[in-house]
Amino acid sequence: MSKQDNLVTAAVIMIGDEMLSGRTQDKNLCFIAGFLGEIDIQVEEARIVPDNQSRIIEAVNALRPQYDYIFTTGGIGPTHDDITADAIAAAFNVGIDFNDEAVAILRQRYDEKDLNAARMRMARIPHGASLIENPVSKAPGFQIENVFVLAGVPKIMQAMMGCLAPRLKGGAKMLSRSIRCNIGEGLVAASLKTLQSRFPTVALASYPFFEKDGMGTNLVARSTDEAALNQAEAALIELVASTKSQ
Repeated sequence: MSKQDNLVTAAVIMIGDEMLSGRTQDKNLCFIAGFLGEIDIQVEEARIVPDNQSRIIEAVNALRPQYDYIFTTGGIGPTHDDITADAIAAAFNVGIDFNDEAVAILRQRYDEKDLNAARMRMARIPHGASLIENPVSKAPGFQIENVFVLAGVPKIMQAMMGCLAPRLKGGAKMLSRSIRCNIGEGLVAASLKTLQSRFPTVALASYPFFEKDGMGTNLVARSTDEAALNQAEAALIELVASTKSQ
């Protein structure tokens, strides 16, 4: 599918050794993709990177010129391996220091005796960044240009997404059509490839299913071009009918 001018796109960078080791299963990508899809922003790429500053910088700088929005999750807590804020500052070649507004938020959250050096690390924000509210645990995320830096804990990340939504502007609405057929994916693969060349503004895909009553394929078409999508849907229906008759 060729990219359309009115499509607004995003990428997600999930940060944390625990996901790469298998200790933690990611729940954030599914939520972010669904949340953004509802406001007509399409996630087109996702990466998981370790708690390694150079790898975080590399991922951020590779993706931020390619997409309208970048969302990172993880690495903004109080521990020694929470290095995302420093990595983002380095990626943008700006300084990082205690942010007065972030410090004030933490002072409201914690008693002075509990606001230790580790927790104060969560108030270190890259210069020029704006804060993202955290209604759950209060320690804020932040935005710098088109990069939004969020917590890794799903409950906190989801609350942050709700707070930053007014800053996001969607594009054309992505429409979809789905056709379920009791035909093996291999029997429609060649014809589906031919159809894709006929409809370059429509993304065509096939998803096999295996159930106790049999197997088959879900044929899916997605596009912001409704007229082209309707034509592609009709072609898919014709494809299914002709394949069944063989």
